[in-house]
Amino acid sequence: MIQFVQLTEPNLNVLKTLNQWENDPALMGLTHPVQSEAELRKPKNVSINDLANRLTYETIYLIYTDDQLIGEMNYIIDPSHLYKKEPKTAWIGIVIGEHKEQSKGIGYAAMNYLEKQIKTNNIKRIELGVFAFNKRAHRLYQKLGYREIGRIEDFTWWQGKMWPDIRMEKYL
Repeated sequence: MIQFVQLTEPNLNVLKTLNQWENDPALMGLTHPVQSEAELRKPKNVSINDLANRLTYETIYLIYTDDQLIGEMNYIIDPSHLYKKEPKTAWIGIVIGEHKEQSKGIGYAAMNYLEKQIKTNNIKRIELGVFAFNKRAHRLYQKLGYREIGRIEDFTWWQGKMWPDIRMEKYL
């Protein structure tokens, strides 16, 4: 059974899991742009203060299956990095951090839940970025009705080369 729980206060158990995902070589290049292998492999340590700071501008939901934390999703309203500067736009992010839970439809269910939460807050548009090498996520977003609105070339490094960031949008 999948559960989505809004994170309202940082805690050490959640922080420990987020740090594991931040330093998982299979996930590191999927969530943040980097410019080199060295930057990609550089250890990251999210502090309790970092997580508390995120909660001041970001809405975060934790994804659980059978009471195990397996992922997180989040949104920010009108961040400066939007490709299309349209007011009342949510920028979203999602990661299924536990490998054994990937490719089971959890991302699809999570995205539907996140869209409903965003719509409840009277937000009419969602924008996201997906690195061009992340074909699985790109297919998921297309299946959910997101359409490409632009590309930022040479955006992130992965497996020996630079890749574009594909920007996508969906109106709710």
